[in-house]
Amino acid sequence: MSAVAQNPPATGGRQRLMAHIALTKPRIVELLLVTAVPTMFLAAQGLPDLKQTVAVLIGGALAAMGANTLNSVYDRDIDAVMHRTDKRPAAMGLISVRAGLFQGFVLSFASAFFLWWWTNLLAAVLALLAIFFYAVGYTMWLKRRTPQNIVWGGAAGCMPVLIAWSAVTGSLSWTPVILFLVVFFWTPPHYWPLAMKYKEDYANAGIPMLPVLRTDVQVSRQIIAYSWVMVAVSLLLVPVAPMGIIYIASAVILGVAFLFMAYQLQSAARRADADITKIAMRLFHWSISYLALLFLAVAVDPFVF
Repeated sequence: MSAVAQNPPATGGRQRLMAHIALTKPRIVELLLVTAVPTMFLAAQGLPDLKQTVAVLIGGALAAMGANTLNSVYDRDIDAVMHRTDKRPAAMGLISVRAGLFQGFVLSFASAFFLWWWTNLLAAVLALLAIFFYAVGYTMWLKRRTPQNIVWGGAAGCMPVLIAWSAVTGSLSWTPVILFLVVFFWTPPHYWPLAMKYKEDYANAGIPMLPVLRTDVQVSRQIIAYSWVMVAVSLLLVPVAPMGIIYIASAVILGVAFLFMAYQLQSAARRADADITKIAMRLFHWSISYLALLFLAVAVDPFVF
């Protein structure tokens, strides 16, 4: 453990506060809630109870913040050698390991308590499982050992839909499982394009991301394979939920657009296009829009008769 990490430089109150907030990776928290809230609308078949909604928003955010904090503290060594992450507070030594761990555990247990208090025990347990899988399963075990790290580690990012559904219904069914699988199969084609851009960073840090170990052509093939499964699973929701015309049209149009961009990436890889990084990042940014718009359709569909 570095001396800098143990003895962080003196900072002002505002800078220290901003460092603690940055440790939680707020942008990732936002993306997780984008899937949780629409799931509640589907579970309630309309407007969910206000208390349940607030509980999922706060409890889900606390869970994601806690998991991200623990991830940031553990990964401070590799974050420090990667250009994309070397300004993160734990990597810079702005926050001590003790303070970071304290924050992570407090946020994590606060999320479980809040969900249990305002919704039910199942939602609280699922939140703790999500935190454990991300902080331990992905961060401490998978990330540094296998090129499939983001595939299986991404399961933690799928948990908000299960938490949201259980918060409303008190149980689970095939519908939230399918939503879970949509996010699960979305994660690799979402993250691998980003890893293609920063593969030198990952190589320098010793992280076996798929783009580090495979050619761009091979990675693009994997992206296409997961994209096809993702689109197929999104359509499987139609007979299971069941879903109406708004969701059906959205899933088809968004899925076709996603596949089109995935094949564009493969074409660029085969040509050894110098702009492949630009194309990869276009897919990365589109993947975020895809997920947000698909789950927006999930939220709107129950209101259309």
